[in-house]
Amino acid sequence: MGSCCFPLSSLNERLVPVPEAVATDSRFLRLKRMGAALAFVSLAAGAAFAQGPPGSGSVTVPAGPIQIPQPPVDSTTYQSSVSDGKVTPGVVQLSLTDAIQRGLRLNLGLILTTQNTQSARGARLEELQSLLPTVSGSIKEAVQETDLAAEGLRIPGFPAIIGPYGYTDIRGSLSWSLVNLSSLENYLAQKHNFEAAKLSAQDARDLVVLTVGNAYLTVIADAALVESAQAQVDTSKVSLDQAVGNHQAGTAPLLDELRARVDYQTQQQTLIAARNSYEKDKIALARAIGLSLEQQFELSDKEPYAPFDHVDPDKAVQQALATRSDLKALEEQVAAADSARKAATDERLPTVSFTGDYGDIGINPSHSHGTGNATGSLDVPLFEEAKLRGDAKQAQSQLEQERARLSDLRGQIGADVRDSILDIQAAEKLVDVAKSNVDLANEALSEAQQRYKAGVSDNLAVSQAQQTVAQADQQYVASLYRHNVAKLSLARALGVAQSNYKDYVGGK
Repeated sequence: MGSCCFPLSSLNERLVPVPEAVATDSRFLRLKRMGAALAFVSLAAGAAFAQGPPGSGSVTVPAGPIQIPQPPVDSTTYQSSVSDGKVTPGVVQLSLTDAIQRGLRLNLGLILTTQNTQSARGARLEELQSLLPTVSGSIKEAVQETDLAAEGLRIPGFPAIIGPYGYTDIRGSLSWSLVNLSSLENYLAQKHNFEAAKLSAQDARDLVVLTVGNAYLTVIADAALVESAQAQVDTSKVSLDQAVGNHQAGTAPLLDELRARVDYQTQQQTLIAARNSYEKDKIALARAIGLSLEQQFELSDKEPYAPFDHVDPDKAVQQALATRSDLKALEEQVAAADSARKAATDERLPTVSFTGDYGDIGINPSHSHGTGNATGSLDVPLFEEAKLRGDAKQAQSQLEQERARLSDLRGQIGADVRDSILDIQAAEKLVDVAKSNVDLANEALSEAQQRYKAGVSDNLAVSQAQQTVAQADQQYVASLYRHNVAKLSLARALGVAQSNYKDYVGGK
């Protein structure tokens, strides 16, 4: 709402006089005119007290929305989601692509980051308003009654109470900061922040792919461990039945049966733990992609092992520096901090502003007259040195911090790329060794079982061979998981996880 008053010198001319009573006495007429003037003075004083200085043309800016502090978006946020609540009858076959697409729609980290973009857009628009004219309108209807005695005016023969009387004011107001370099730099800072928020939202999509892909690969590894543990239980059951039969036939001591039974129950414990981990990791995957926890699902992709082509680390680092959205976002934040520093420096400069209003004022709309006010001002800070220096130092400190973070991120990107390449190379060798160990362990188990069946050895060798096979299977599954996760991590390090994850998980 605008706040507009009128010059006292022209008020008498604009208001229609109160109809005079029938009187002929000149003294009474003079007193009446004096009372009207006092009433007008009181009216103007009351309006000035309630609405502001006459002709100010000021605009009352409504309070902005309440800012609710938001929790930061960290890595744990990407493990949560907004569930769609849909449950499909039966068991749903979930592919890696389906899981990632669901994550890109329902993952909580991406949703919050996208909303941060909207907040940054709002802050940019709010700062833009400081460069644009502000226009408002107001309609005022004032009614007043004045006690002259209370004002210290006691006139013999004149009424102590004047009124009620009033006026109507319909007015439009405009204010505009014509030249304000500090506000311009602040707007540019918010513009850079908005661009940084959009780039952060793009980077969040890569983080969703990495999080969902890792959860999917974890469930695949768990399923392989359950399958291996079940196979070991079946093998141990065969060995137990054989030991029980030999003991009952008198060809083997009780020790062999006890040892076989311990091995069988140990493998059962391993299977129980593997199934528990499998079900819990399925829940974690469902939470990351917004799948209802009541929904039954199975993974349709197994992601077999495939060697990865050789990657030149130096070229890969250069590619990552050119494509990583989080790096571009931080560069925009540095630019925003630089504009904020310039804004703090420009606080020393003069500003030019304009305020004005125009409207009709009178005792009613049919008895009113147009009035206006226009004011230009040049404001120069004269004695604000402590504040100006403080603002500049804070802005410079913020700029230096952002520059340091940018330099660190460039180094971290290079480290991430090189670490992922090393992990891929090491995982490939581990897969080869683990596969060979699985073959050798199964061959040793078969040899031990044949020797025990032939009666040339007890079942100690069989028990040891079963433990070796179980260990070799676990190492093989772990190496496959590490290899696929390392390739997915390289895609994230290069900034292409969302677009090219299929080329990395399962081979390239």
